[in-house]
Order: sequence, then C-alpha cells, then structure tokens
Amino acid sequence: MTQSLERAVKKARSLPEEEIEDEVRWDQAFANSQNMLAKLASEAMEEDRAGKTQELDLGRL
Repeated sequence: MTQSLERAVKKARSLPEEEIEDEVRWDQAFANSQNMLAKLASEAMEEDRAGKTQELDLGRL
C-alpha cells in the first residue's frame, strides 16, 4: 500500500461507528437519487429552453 492509502485506512479505522454509519447512509441515499437528479436536471433544461428561467446575476449575491 502507498503511504497515503495507509494513512487513509488508519484514519477510517479510527472513526466512530456512528460516523461510519452516517457515511454509509449518505452514500446509499446519493446512489439511489441519481434517477431523480437526472429527471430534475431534464426538467430544468426544458424550462430554460421554454424561456421560463432568468439569468443569475452573481454580482448581486
């Protein structure tokens, strides 16, 4: 193993079980949301093509 991978494994092993479970839940939720994200992106692009969107003025943020 490379040194950086060894450090990452050592750090992961030191994480509390609760944090690891949270990461697993997040990974599963993200993996299961890909179809919904694609649908939302498609809807957003359709609205943009239909002229139903406004350009974001980043200078006002």
